[in-house]
Amino acid sequence: MKSALLVIDVQQSFTRRPYWDEAELPGFIQNLQQLVNRAQQAGLPVLQVFHVDEEGAENAFSHESGLIKTLPQLDIRPTEVFTKAVHSAMFATTRNGRSLDYWLRTHGIDRLIVTGIRTEQCCETTTRHASDLGYSVTYAVDATLTFPMVSGSGRTYTAAEIRDRTELVLQGRFAQVQRSAAVAI
Repeated sequence: MKSALLVIDVQQSFTRRPYWDEAELPGFIQNLQQLVNRAQQAGLPVLQVFHVDEEGAENAFSHESGLIKTLPQLDIRPTEVFTKAVHSAMFATTRNGRSLDYWLRTHGIDRLIVTGIRTEQCCETTTRHASDLGYSVTYAVDATLTFPMVSGSGRTYTAAEIRDRTELVLQGRFAQVQRSAAVAI
């Protein structure tokens, strides 16, 4: 299988969100960086996806904000850069309007390694979508980042609980869920 590493929404925009928490950032960056390094050394495409909303400079996810940039802690030289305005990176496009799916098929990619921010949103959605499109997906769960969330009932779910739930619902159905060190490149 020919693989590509997807780095989804690892962007400065998140640092302006009220839920931003750097507690798990060092471990996330370490795990993601080792995957990026391994992929680049092996000659695998490293595909970076940014979430962009065009709603003015006050929106941290707009181009006008100046925050559609990689988190400074990550050293990445992407093979290609895509942008999206929805949760699934499979709808992301290059500057010339080519979709991620088109790029992957054109380059003979049939396996995706999913990483990025947020575990239960864009990363999980991309995984489900990619699986439904026929890709084999490896979900590098510890190379995804999320933040505590409060449910409608008032219960707080920790980032670890959210990752655990994501692993539960993806494993064997939509992806092979692994720790980054175990991911075959």
